[in-house]
Amino acid sequence: MSSLDSIPVVVDGEPGADTQTQNLKPLLLQIEQALADLVEHDTGTVIDLSAMPFTGADEERLREQLGRGEVSARVDAFGPTLVEETGLPGVWLVEHKDVEERRLTLHLEVCRTPDILVTPRDDLADGLEALRSANSTASAD
Repeated sequence: MSSLDSIPVVVDGEPGADTQTQNLKPLLLQIEQALADLVEHDTGTVIDLSAMPFTGADEERLREQLGRGEVSARVDAFGPTLVEETGLPGVWLVEHKDVEERRLTLHLEVCRTPDILVTPRDDLADGLEALRSANSTASAD
């Protein structure tokens, strides 16, 4: 244990609603690089906004910068997930919430389609089996 461990640290309050970090410009550059990687190499990128210093004011400015696209979706599984295309094709905001609608994470996904909207192969097989079963029951009637 170092002598620094004995120094008490107290954080007063939360950042104000209008507090901004200096992370927006570097984030926009990261999005630019991710979009270039998607265009040039078909490589997707996930940026976890919850894992960096990023305030509500930063998020508001980011949303203003990116704009709003034409596609949005809500997925209800273990709590809602909100998916919004930004004004930049291939750049998506994906917000995961718990069953009480509290935000768990906010991601930027730079991809053709966010993973949460892609049907898993096993689910496809389950759907096919259910349809075949329903069709065979209907044919017997």
